[in-house]
Amino acid sequence: MSSSSRLDDPEESFMTEVENFFNTAPPLKDHSVIEKKLKGFIERNSHASENGVSMKRIVCVTSGGTTVPLEQRCVRYIDNFSSGHRGAASTECFLKAGYAVIYLHRRGTCQPYCRSLPDDPLLECFESVNGSSVQVQQAQAEAVRKAIANHHAALAAGGLLKLQFTTIFEYLQLLKMIGIALRDRESRAMFYLAAAVSDFYVPWESLAEHKIQSAAGPLDMRLAQVPKMLSVLRKDWAPLAFCISFKLETDSHILLEKASTALKKYNVHAVVANELVTRKEEVTVVTTHGKTCIRREAGDDEMDRKENEKNTNTNL
Repeated sequence: MSSSSRLDDPEESFMTEVENFFNTAPPLKDHSVIEKKLKGFIERNSHASENGVSMKRIVCVTSGGTTVPLEQRCVRYIDNFSSGHRGAASTECFLKAGYAVIYLHRRGTCQPYCRSLPDDPLLECFESVNGSSVQVQQAQAEAVRKAIANHHAALAAGGLLKLQFTTIFEYLQLLKMIGIALRDRESRAMFYLAAAVSDFYVPWESLAEHKIQSAAGPLDMRLAQVPKMLSVLRKDWAPLAFCISFKLETDSHILLEKASTALKKYNVHAVVANELVTRKEEVTVVTTHGKTCIRREAGDDEMDRKENEKNTNTNL
């Protein structure tokens, strides 16, 4: 097929964009180490237990926001406000429901079992005693004990693997690696894509190597669209996996329409639709069976629990 013919074919043109993205992205650091950890984790959770219980379902929970570097030796970048709170809460729910969880999260964002701790837990949960030792403050003792116990229990059971990203390049390379690694798990794999993924980026080869100098005057930079890798995940990387995506909008009038469009376009099993100003109070889960609104009513964690309960029940 000629190059002009490929450009006329939307599917061919899209796959060329995808290939170019990965071919020009900076190599993932510690690729072989991460690949080994991922392979071992999947193998450990792919065997039936001695008492005859079937193998665990494995879910990849993505959490936090991706950055878009503006220089190769990055000083400046474009970011979003995602804290990773929902991804962390959802990871706790999935672990409690018996899933093995690959927690693909932004460095420095909220971690499972740490949501009840202060923003700066090291300095706010501990105190110096006589200038020679450190102890947990009494007011925080129970929260710290629970966080440590639950975290270590999840790791000891082999049910939690944490992988980190910062940039859009790291995130999509890791998502591709996880998708391909889970392909053979078919319908016993799940993707819960709560991360806030950049829609626009600067291709790596177009970035300045060094810090952009302000003395050069106003900055004029063209952003390219990030290829919609969700469609590649669904078609190629893990086509039989159960998949839940998220849709955030600032305009309530277009939110559900865009969520319904995404459901059909990407062939996902559910889309969690949330509006910016009300996202912490209510979400709408959109499936082929209809729309279910979930509102926060009974405590700070109730909506996270209900949302995940609906999603895990759908995948049982």
